[in-house]
Amino acid sequence: MRSGGLSRTIVLLILFVIAGALLVARHATAQVVHPAVSSSALTEQDFSRILPTMTAQAAANADDGNPHANALPASALTTEDFKRMLPRTDMRSDTDANAHPHAHAFLADGPATSFDGAPIAKNPLASDAVAIGAKSCVACHALENVQASHSLHVRAFRAGAAGTGAAAACESCHGPGSEHAKDPTKPGLIIAFTRDAKTPIDTQAGVCLACHKGGARQDWIGSVHQQHQLGCTDCHNPMAKLSAEGVLADNSINQVCATCHQDIRDKFNRRSHMPLPEGQMSCADCHNPHGTLTADLIKTDTVNETCYACHAEKRGPFLFEHAPVRENCLACHDPHGSNQQALLTLPVPMLCQQCHTMTGHPNDVLTTAGLATGPAPDERLIGRACLTCHANIHGSNNPSGSRFHK
Repeated sequence: MRSGGLSRTIVLLILFVIAGALLVARHATAQVVHPAVSSSALTEQDFSRILPTMTAQAAANADDGNPHANALPASALTTEDFKRMLPRTDMRSDTDANAHPHAHAFLADGPATSFDGAPIAKNPLASDAVAIGAKSCVACHALENVQASHSLHVRAFRAGAAGTGAAAACESCHGPGSEHAKDPTKPGLIIAFTRDAKTPIDTQAGVCLACHKGGARQDWIGSVHQQHQLGCTDCHNPMAKLSAEGVLADNSINQVCATCHQDIRDKFNRRSHMPLPEGQMSCADCHNPHGTLTADLIKTDTVNETCYACHAEKRGPFLFEHAPVRENCLACHDPHGSNQQALLTLPVPMLCQQCHTMTGHPNDVLTTAGLATGPAPDERLIGRACLTCHANIHGSNNPSGSRFHK
């Protein structure tokens, strides 16, 4: 009997020890999942703190019976909260901006305007108009107010007092609205961001560039998109949340580009293509749609430098260089997609024979008849064709590699 009681006591002690360990582990996990609020970033706890206030405020507005009485409530977030969460308007990191303040010396015109310091836009078609405040705008544009109130732009304009004040959120982009309020149906009295608006495209882009100058947009003037009269809102929609980042007009940058460049997007359906459809890269990995010093809007000075960003093993220098490789990768490859292996523009050896005729091998015209399944199989068309022997076709560092065999 005594031994039985002792056993029960030991079992109970073990259970108490296990329960205590579980409580300690749960407390430690809670500390990991809910770290202390940092003073340098807006956290989930900040939103949890302000949510009751925002909910109560929304309920009060709904109960007063007047949908426009307080359509633009002051945000429960403080100005300091927004200052901590707002990025640079040129989308560069502070470290990069400090290290390279001016990528081009001739564009050295000062830092980007902060989000909370945006000036009221100037409308050349209504030069005598004056600002009337956002509440006047909401009296008619209730739906637009609902759509835009959540956006980073409007919240930033409300948070900042430098330049505009909290009441001028709409007019920071659309310009002073007094003339538009007097005659709402007359086009051009307010800056509109649509293709059929009377507002010139250059004026529309100028409003955006008043804040978003520099960085990736420093070469917008003179770029192929600017020359073809594209406006910022052809690709972006700051009034809605359609994309995870970049306030795009579609759900991804690839979809936005495909709106115009459908022929390029179709190439990615070919058997050999860059992993863009798989989500492993985007158009912006190689191109800068806001403008570069090249006609094709590639991010670097040359096609090869862009390719070397990923394919560094092809950069060289090599002891024996293959001239077309050094000149331009596009001599042999289509970077968007091909029905040949390795993005080649033509099947090997037809591709090689565009340059290599009457040299080294008999100058036979190689056709599909020489394939392994053809009536006259030719070893030069079977397997990897020329690359079966000339394996290091991009260049060789072997002392005996003058023919790119090794």
